[in-house]
Amino acid sequence: MEAKTGSPTLDAVETERKLYKITFLRKGEEPVTVEYEPGVTPYHEHGLEGSILDVALNCGIHLEHACGGNCACTTCHIIVKAGEENLSDMEEDEEDRLYMADGLTLHSRLGCQSIVRGDVTVEIPD
Repeated sequence: MEAKTGSPTLDAVETERKLYKITFLRKGEEPVTVEYEPGVTPYHEHGLEGSILDVALNCGIHLEHACGGNCACTTCHIIVKAGEENLSDMEEDEEDRLYMADGLTLHSRLGCQSIVRGDVTVEIPD
């Protein structure tokens, strides 16, 4: 049996679910926002579990991924427009691979390696 603190505020915090909003932008299309709850939804088939690629594909958003999300290409290249601090840190293998992406910016990431840890807005380049 779970112990309660007796404080409605503390009890609510203990049971509060994490629900993140990810907004996908694509030139010439309306923005699409999806909600992602880590650890609850069965994400883990495309790239790292809970990555932008994983969430996108499981929510019906098309994001190229020629290598199957294995950080072996750059087809899942995204540009982070907001919430960059809410993504996992870039690892060296992602950084090395990313330099080959077309349209590279200071806010570029690979969707297969960027794990969502909060609200984020990303652009899917042409």
